[in-house]
Amino acid sequence: MENKVVLVTGSARGIGRATVIEFASRGYNVVINYIESKEEANKLKNDIERDFNVKALVIGADVADEKQVKNMVDTIIKEFGRIDVLVNNAGIVFDREFKDITVDEFKRTLEVNVLGAFIVSREVAKYMQKGSAIVNVSSTNGTKTISPECLDYNISKVGLQSLTRDLAFQFKPNIRVNAIAIGWADTDMNKDLPQDYIDEETAKIYLERFANPKEIAKTIYFLASDDASYINSEILTIDGGY
Repeated sequence: MENKVVLVTGSARGIGRATVIEFASRGYNVVINYIESKEEANKLKNDIERDFNVKALVIGADVADEKQVKNMVDTIIKEFGRIDVLVNNAGIVFDREFKDITVDEFKRTLEVNVLGAFIVSREVAKYMQKGSAIVNVSSTNGTKTISPECLDYNISKVGLQSLTRDLAFQFKPNIRVNAIAIGWADTDMNKDLPQDYIDEETAKIYLERFANPKEIAKTIYFLASDDASYINSEILTIDGGY
């Protein structure tokens, strides 16, 4: 039987990388998308093709650039002929105090975190069949966590959650669309946080630790799998009890 295909945006590192590995371990051919981390993306491709009996395709593309996205999707279809799962994982954060946020940074955050998910979803959905799935990687910053130092990021994650529900409506009944709202996780995005702040935040989590990217990846796989065949238009919080 022909392998299913998953596209994970922003997948050279962190949660995206863990997600690609999870799907590859389940027999999916995987598409690794990056914008700057070319070396990491190619290493991941080599590791996956060495460790799993699947194919991995690496494509550099800015998800906020419509032309680049269309070229990426065309390349995937030429290579694999199908896309069964899309994980909109690409995201950025600048971490600026309110008074220091620039208009360009604000625009770029919205472009990548919201517009990018819209563009990729629209282009990929053209080739998806009944039973396909989209999973958007959002954050508790879009639901219940207030982080004044990343106002633009907070707003983008609210937008991504709204987009999730709208896409579920647009693509019904053939494509399920869900999102996860992640709390703290051990990723590169958080690696430079002051230790006292990490300790302070960890104390607020019932499980008393940050999430491992592998744990997030397993949840993403579940939402995309047939085991979640009646879950649609939902935002699933993964924060260890914050």
